Amino acid sequence: MTNHDEAAAVRPLTLAWVSRHLEVGERIVKTEALHGGITAEIRRLTIGTRDGSTRDLVLRTFVNVEHAEDWLTREADALTLLTGTGVPAPGLVAVDPTAAHCEYPSLLRTHLAGRTVLDDEGVETRVPLLARQLVAIHALRPAGRPRGYVTLTTADTVVTPKGADAAAWAAAIDVIRKPAPPYEGRFLHRDFQPGNVLFDVLPSRPTDARITGVVDWAATSWGPADLDVAHCSTNLALLHGPAWGLRFSEAYEEAGGVLAAAANERLYWQVRDGLACSEEVQQVAKSWREAGRPELTTRTVEQRLNAYVTALMDVLS
Repeated sequence: MTNHDEAAAVRPLTLAWVSRHLEVGERIVKTEALHGGITAEIRRLTIGTRDGSTRDLVLRTFVNVEHAEDWLTREADALTLLTGTGVPAPGLVAVDPTAAHCEYPSLLRTHLAGRTVLDDEGVETRVPLLARQLVAIHALRPAGRPRGYVTLTTADTVVTPKGADAAAWAAAIDVIRKPAPPYEGRFLHRDFQPGNVLFDVLPSRPTDARITGVVDWAATSWGPADLDVAHCSTNLALLHGPAWGLRFSEAYEEAGGVLAAAANERLYWQVRDGLACSEEVQQVAKSWREAGRPELTTRTVEQRLNAYVTALMDVLS
């Protein structure tokens, strides 16, 4: 077995666990670290088959991550549920949520074709595709519902960026002090954003993009569609500018999605997700720089977050 780089090396116990889940005569011939994740180490494993060809699997490992067992169990359940639904999710191969066999909690899944696309070029084509895909996810009616959504942000944990519009942020924080508005439950991805969507797109023809996969189902939940839309909106605002964050909810409705009817209810979910991002700007910016956006410094992302939250308060309030 050869490693693409040192970070790609699979730990011995995990390597043995993966090997036990391969077909007879198969072996791992190469490993490659995949960048862009915040909570998990992600590796692509190239598997040599008996007939001399190869296939790829993906290994997700949570190293010293709180709630790893819960997340991996939830992801495994979601991947099982999504089989045959038409949503382009990976297939589950094996999961070790308690690290009973591996050094750390791990999940092995099939590899999907395509790649994440975080560049500004072609975003006007990708946003409607993202919206249509999210509408399809929300349309699922599983026999067994996933657990209810969780929001970890509170009015007291928000981190107001340096130089932010103090009045707008104070007003936004007041919004999430109120109880959550009523909603009709939907099947949520809960981390649906460009970093978790794979595209088939040629650099020379960005307008011909198509979605080939949606990954990272560890936070799958039951809750308001507005929450998934708000999360993708925030990420688009930080990646491509505040205008794209505001545009996504429009694209979602144009694709047939249904959001809260009242402006103040929409504002609650949009603001809640924007403020939640304030607590992890540094990690988000770092993951995007590693994924090919070196200009997205922590300060740049903070400035975009401030502009987005301010715009939300202007547009929706």
